[in-house]
Amino acid sequence: MDSGETPSADTCSVREVLDLVGDKWAIRVLVQLGPGPRRFSELERALGGVSRRMLSLTLRGLERNGLVTRKVYPEVPPRVEYTMTPHAAELDEPLHALSAWAAKHRSKVAEARRAFDFA
Repeated sequence: MDSGETPSADTCSVREVLDLVGDKWAIRVLVQLGPGPRRFSELERALGGVSRRMLSLTLRGLERNGLVTRKVYPEVPPRVEYTMTPHAAELDEPLHALSAWAAKHRSKVAEARRAFDFA
């Protein structure tokens, strides 16, 4: 199906998938999960600035869309780990490249914003 076709009820459009992985918190969560499983509290600390509710919603959305699995261990207290699915792991390299590009060019973006806002 090309990008101009209307998707059926059981498929997602390319735009929908790009919107999913292009979400601010989804990208950051997936980058954190790249090296391996992480617990909720580990993700929360690593992301800094994300509310518990937003992290929970992001993880649920990634799980719903097949990009993250959630494993609950039968321990007291319960331990829950999140892991990228194999097809989500294919995003690891492109997301790291995108993150590196953003870090390299952030000052240029800030400069462009200042110039635009001043004009």
